[in-house]
Amino acid sequence: MTVTTTGCAVDGRRYDVIVVGSGWAGSLVARHLGRQGWQVLVLEAGNGGTETWAGYQDSVDTFSSAVIKVPNAAYRPNAAAPFPDVLDLHPTAEPPGYTATGHFVQTGPLPYGTDYVRALGGAAMHWLGAIPRMHPEDYATRDRYRYGRNWPVTAGEMERHVREAELLIGSAGDATAQWRLGVVPDPDYEYPMEEIPWSHQDWMFQDRLDGRAVRDVVAGEDYTLRVYGLPQGRNSTPNPLFAGGRGYRPRGAVGLPNFGERCVGNSSCTPICPVQAKSSPLRLQQDFTDSVHLATRCVVSRVLPGRGDSVRGVEFREYGDPATPVSTPYTAEADIVVLAAHAIENAVLLLASEMANSSGYVGCHLMDHPTMLAWARMPQGEPVGPFRGPGHTTGLECFRFGAGRGRRAPFRIEIGNWGWGWATGAPFSNVGAMLGLGGDAKGEIKEEGIFGPELRHRLGDEINRQVQLQIAVEQHADPANRVTIDPRGHRDGVGNPRPILHYDLDKQVRDGVFAARKVSQQIFAALGVEKDFTDHGPQGGVAPLGHFRHQVEPGGEVLDLAYHGAGHGAGTHIMGSRPGSSVVDSYQRTHDHPNLFAVGCGSMPSIGTSNPTLTMAALALRSAEKIHRDLAELHQPVTHATEGTR
Repeated sequence: MTVTTTGCAVDGRRYDVIVVGSGWAGSLVARHLGRQGWQVLVLEAGNGGTETWAGYQDSVDTFSSAVIKVPNAAYRPNAAAPFPDVLDLHPTAEPPGYTATGHFVQTGPLPYGTDYVRALGGAAMHWLGAIPRMHPEDYATRDRYRYGRNWPVTAGEMERHVREAELLIGSAGDATAQWRLGVVPDPDYEYPMEEIPWSHQDWMFQDRLDGRAVRDVVAGEDYTLRVYGLPQGRNSTPNPLFAGGRGYRPRGAVGLPNFGERCVGNSSCTPICPVQAKSSPLRLQQDFTDSVHLATRCVVSRVLPGRGDSVRGVEFREYGDPATPVSTPYTAEADIVVLAAHAIENAVLLLASEMANSSGYVGCHLMDHPTMLAWARMPQGEPVGPFRGPGHTTGLECFRFGAGRGRRAPFRIEIGNWGWGWATGAPFSNVGAMLGLGGDAKGEIKEEGIFGPELRHRLGDEINRQVQLQIAVEQHADPANRVTIDPRGHRDGVGNPRPILHYDLDKQVRDGVFAARKVSQQIFAALGVEKDFTDHGPQGGVAPLGHFRHQVEPGGEVLDLAYHGAGHGAGTHIMGSRPGSSVVDSYQRTHDHPNLFAVGCGSMPSIGTSNPTLTMAALALRSAEKIHRDLAELHQPVTHATEGTR
């Protein structure tokens, strides 16, 4: 049961814990502490409504009516709690090659092309639903490969919390395959649900690629291809072997719990699953006890200092209408404050509060997974059946691990199920091109447009043969990539500082993108494609967003390359064991303030090549246990010794 409240109602009140943000991390912390009996206040900056069946369907309708189906298309703009959108970036012919409007101010040589949404449930309301595990070597890249940062905890120490996260998210996967891959340590482990069924294209790729060798010219290594299924936070067939044979009951839709207990193959689940088979924090919020109070439309603007190094609460502004930034300031106090607002918003909040920054690293080490796309078309008579089911259900994992990552950034290849949707805007771009929409260069109607049965035949033929590889490259922690603020020059509608981003890719990452492109060419050749259409070069004098030209060694081949953001913001309040070189400790508690935690992907010292949600969720559960112990110690009864007992 979720107890909703308002900012006005909680003004001046005191709680055991205040949690800022209602995404995966914030909801997991609040759920755990509420079940321990602690009084918890959750403040969400964004709009609510999706916690009801009718409200959720309104977001589905918003997505359906959107002209451009980007990740934030299901959620309306919010003047009081603005958030970035991938449509904020535009390519230009002049350096630096892009302009940025919207929530972010961007100053770097390359654009930070990722987004998030400020709404009940946070960025998880448009996530992909992919939950691969990090590999054990991802936690120690400095020791093993002499780049990036080590974690202060190991994969073995995280294992218990990773399992709990997989249970609470509701995961579907093939544990035996993941054990063979080396990311699941126990050969007898079972996921709660069976793997999401592979697409027709997945089986075709497996038939043609498994066992084939490709050469990574940058790493100087040969790799043997093998297609692996992808663990997902989506409802599938319950695994009868889970929990020692007790099985698992999938969780359905909010407001209609017997609906959405299975993925039914919609291809709009990113951003929003129409049947709610894709997991979200809304499920966790249904588990909140009545000691957890949730207030939406409350934008935290500052953490309030307390005595000594401690903090005493937060200052926030409550608004009534997302269309206007008109708002009213309030405060609330607590023994412990937990920031769980997103890696970038957490950094902005810490910087605006002038807290937790004795190391000078708040906002530094901004990371993402720069994602290179490669797209091709299969020969006629070889349809792959795209646009059915989740965006990807399998991938090629061999480039994630091993000695090659000492010579270039590692990468993971997703086998896309949605044709050229990400690369070219298919299928809408195909329809527009075949209809002749947009006219010619002189504004005249194109004569070559086709209609009727010929249009249907051409669309069915060409779209049905589209294949796309989405190759996510690891970006390690680089202090030069950072979030800053300038309160005098850049504020949002309610007066809070806007994030100022400086972003670039260093040579190791660019080498990884280069290697990924060369590998994709060999994969397409092995598949027997009709044509590789991948083109990252300038068109009409304008290069695509994220474009750069790269040469691994002097005198070597030069490639036009480009990347997209993956929505995996991380690293901005980085974790470490030493206060002088990190912001939070291994429990995500700030080194500078004993009762201030900053949780989420911002704490991660590295993100490997796996989607970070599962690891982030495990970290949040680990922090929640620590917060419970801290509160128990703080609230333990004081015993006064009497004269006779001295």
